[in-house]
Amino acid sequence: MEARIEPAFYDRTQAIDNDGNYTTAEIPYFVFEVEDEDAAIEFALANVPVLYNKIPLESIEIDERISSNVFKITAQYKAGFDETTSSGNEEPDPVYSFDTGGGTQHLTQSLKTVAKYPPAAPDYGGAIGYDGEDVKGVDVTMPVMNFSETHYLKPRKVTTKYKKTIGELTGSVNNGSFKGYAEGEVLFLGATGSRRGDSRSDLWEVTYKFAMSANRKNIKVGELTVTEKKGWDYLWVRYADDVKDKKTLVKKPIAAYVEKVYERKDLGQLGIGK
Repeated sequence: MEARIEPAFYDRTQAIDNDGNYTTAEIPYFVFEVEDEDAAIEFALANVPVLYNKIPLESIEIDERISSNVFKITAQYKAGFDETTSSGNEEPDPVYSFDTGGGTQHLTQSLKTVAKYPPAAPDYGGAIGYDGEDVKGVDVTMPVMNFSETHYLKPRKVTTKYKKTIGELTGSVNNGSFKGYAEGEVLFLGATGSRRGDSRSDLWEVTYKFAMSANRKNIKVGELTVTEKKGWDYLWVRYADDVKDKKTLVKKPIAAYVEKVYERKDLGQLGIGK
């Protein structure tokens, strides 16, 4: 059955000032067919009136769990919060930042061997750190840009469901164009959020963190060419023994693999634009 909400006809309180203006009100409701307290609050927040006798909704509280899927809640209204102020209908502009500090990646294959000493030393075809058995490789700084956006959101937007969405998208890569970058270039690193107060006039400050690695084409790996690699896919190389000058054993790239290591998801679900 679908969730529903119905007013309770007892335990209702309200107050007025000397001028006859309502100042506070506590209006009880019953929420049916919801699985837990979070779901009850979220459903009530989406369905109770925002205003009661011209005073704004300040908070919703769980009073009692009547049964496994029925809850009694109270909508609390309090004068003093103006929905027309900037903290009401409007949200402050986002704050953007970025840095190009880069990231690291372990490479076993160079772009090019520019020199070897002595000149008669074996040519390993770009394999890095070959010790006679294994290609050890090296960690290098790669062109990665980190950027973040801080948004100021109304409390009704930052629900339990929305927080769960952020968690599920963390560690995933964009499956389509996002923030001007092509599919596969943006990795979502997660978000941090904080809220100073507990009334509806207080905004959530949420910072979303990303990393960008550009897609590449026609990557040379020894005598091989990798036609395409998405930014956050992983490229690795398989080596095999080769004999140079009929006497020197070296390692030669015989295959290159591009692996998808991050799930592709719709980062537009974050609700901060594509």
